[in-house]
Amino acid sequence: MLHLRLITPADRTDDVVRLIEKTVGTAHLVVLPGAARNPAGDLVLCDVAREAGDELIGGLRRLGLDDTGSIAVENIDLSLSRRADKAEEEAPGEGADAVLWEHLAEATHEESTLSVTYVAFLTIATMIAACGVVLDNAILIVGAMAVGPEFGPLAGFCTALVRRAPRLALRSLIALLVGFAVAMLVTVGFSYFMDGVHLFTKVQLEAERPNTNFIYRPDTFSFVVAVLAGIAGTLSLTSAKSGALVGVAISVTTVPAAANAAVAFTYTEYRQAWGSTAQLLLNLLGIVLAGTLTLLAQKWLWARQRERTAKAGGF
Repeated sequence: MLHLRLITPADRTDDVVRLIEKTVGTAHLVVLPGAARNPAGDLVLCDVAREAGDELIGGLRRLGLDDTGSIAVENIDLSLSRRADKAEEEAPGEGADAVLWEHLAEATHEESTLSVTYVAFLTIATMIAACGVVLDNAILIVGAMAVGPEFGPLAGFCTALVRRAPRLALRSLIALLVGFAVAMLVTVGFSYFMDGVHLFTKVQLEAERPNTNFIYRPDTFSFVVAVLAGIAGTLSLTSAKSGALVGVAISVTTVPAAANAAVAFTYTEYRQAWGSTAQLLLNLLGIVLAGTLTLLAQKWLWARQRERTAKAGGF
């Protein structure tokens, strides 16, 4: 269930209440006239089944409530109510399959913004991965994958393509390109420093490295894994199962590939550098392709679900 907290102008409250009452899957409607002060208006509270949330939020936005008042949405972790159970049963489809497009757009907007924190995390992850490739240490590679924040702008780019939002697409693309460029440049400097203090050597980089040589040797499996990770990552975002993102993060070779390319360029080992770059691009392409197709499939399936429910008299 979702909890909605709405601030409505007094002259729009009746329209908002009617919309909530006619939306299948709502419960616990509360209206507090004149309770809001900034902006001034009435306070309306209600709960709605997740599978009906996107429809209700869309209707509230069509009423202009996001401009004249406020729409706040929270996940309800626990709701002990027969009326809530009934609302979830009445709502079409399954809550786990529902996509809250407004929430997804807001979440990916935050995650795809180029910020100091985002660049710092990506840079630190790349430097950790650099240590991993030189030492041929798989644990460090996995740690770097988990730290890397690059799935945020990738998800933002996929969402922008599906929703035809060029600004979000541009913001996500800038975050990806600038983030990786800065991370790799800093890692090149880090590699020179580590070489200067004799902690990195070209001999280590050119060794066979059985645990990490896959990073600069892209193959068909690289693309397959990236596609599967893109699907899993997108599903974890749309179903609010954020824990699955950890698994996605440690399954794709983006940050390690960027790190290996940076260290290889430092030692003019261009074969590894270009192989790592190809690995990076292949993984990014696979994630974007899979994420976009997954969102399109979810959008189509949910539209079909609503059409079937409407024909059956559910709305």
